[in-house]
Amino acid sequence: MTPSRPYKETPSYTATQNACKLCTPLGASLVFQGIEGCVPLLHGSQGCSTYMRRYLISHFKEPVDIASSNFTEETAVFGGGANLKLAIENVARQYAPSMIGIATTCLSETIGDDVRLILNSMDNSINGTALVHVSTPSYSGTHVDGFHGAVAAVVDRFNPADKRIVYRPKKKKTINLFPGMLSNEDLRHLKDIFEDFHTPVTILPDYSERLEGPSWQEYQAIQKGGTTLSAIEKMNVSVHSMEFGAVLALAAEKGQATAGGILNKRFGVSCTRLPIPIGVKATDRFLDILSQISRRPVPERYKKEKWRVVDTYVDGNKYVSKKRALIYGEEDFVVSMAGFLAEVGIIPVLCASGGKSKTFKAALEQTLPENLIDQVIIQNDMDFTCMEETAAAMPEALRPELIIGNSKGYAMARRLKIPMVRVGFPIHDRVGGSRILHVGYKGAQQLFDTIVNAILTEKQTESRIGYSYM
Repeated sequence: MTPSRPYKETPSYTATQNACKLCTPLGASLVFQGIEGCVPLLHGSQGCSTYMRRYLISHFKEPVDIASSNFTEETAVFGGGANLKLAIENVARQYAPSMIGIATTCLSETIGDDVRLILNSMDNSINGTALVHVSTPSYSGTHVDGFHGAVAAVVDRFNPADKRIVYRPKKKKTINLFPGMLSNEDLRHLKDIFEDFHTPVTILPDYSERLEGPSWQEYQAIQKGGTTLSAIEKMNVSVHSMEFGAVLALAAEKGQATAGGILNKRFGVSCTRLPIPIGVKATDRFLDILSQISRRPVPERYKKEKWRVVDTYVDGNKYVSKKRALIYGEEDFVVSMAGFLAEVGIIPVLCASGGKSKTFKAALEQTLPENLIDQVIIQNDMDFTCMEETAAAMPEALRPELIIGNSKGYAMARRLKIPMVRVGFPIHDRVGGSRILHVGYKGAQQLFDTIVNAILTEKQTESRIGYSYM
């Protein structure tokens, strides 16, 4: 008699419910929107393009065109090379763009379409339109991974290793800034800062005008604005590069290719990586480094802005001191927001993200004070269902009193009955999401005011009689 096999317990499987991230090609599409004359093209099904457009339009409140190679069942079986070539030809003919940014979707990646080979057969351009490809399967990353991947792909395409470095006068030397996925208002404020330092800057990407332009008398196929290709082509002769992101910096140390890293390796352009300048301490660091690179003192206006926001911290300390917050969103954004909250006296008891970088915890440990990090629960590869369960299960004395993040957490905040402050991307249920200022002393001022007012509103709402004075 054959002995029976021992019982083997099958591990339970839990599906992601309301992921705390978006599809990888969305980030790439946003980068392409930040380049002058560029049209994004997704190599995959029409539904993917529609999904990306819906999210970007809802947040920016601007028309967004994203082309598609329009996969069908037949394409999925026999390959999408012919569809991609036809899509590129159609976009080039109808839009006459300076560049087509091609991002691959899960379907085209799964069937193994060799997009690079297809583009090589077209000489990486068609009728004067440059073609740039970035691999963005959503099953291996987040929208921020797609964003950084697209920035690196654009820099790689227009700054090849064999490019001859042309001498440029010192007075025209430019700084490259790779700010990451920030708001339109953040990008505009950063441009103002460089202008006040009398230092030329090339920001990649810059969608601040293209995705927040004026009303039109007639429809524009491609909105005005964005980083010019000529500026991108000259990044290899810049005096320095700056990249924002504590998580990105740790990933670069582990070998991940970044735009700043490519320019440094090929052309010796030095690169400084630092956290997103949210809050006083992070802004101090950014302005100090910019002052050193530009060899210009920090303008007086920023010294005044700093002391105004510090005074505001003092005025509002009694309302925020030892309050507890749940922060979620992109990893680098969460890390920088956590640092800001810590400096104003709020404890970020739960920091969550849908990212899987494996450096999220290390970046938070570098950012938060030692006496605070032990009070913080750090969760990555997280969805909103698990996040909500974690918050609800925390002891009353440790439970979050404030939720800070994008609109996707609204249902969670409503069920937990915790006031919510909307920041980051996407913001679908409020007007002005693209105009929220996060960076610099001004950003710290606005964030602090918004957070304090959210706490005061909750107190007034819960009070039996309310109150008219603070």
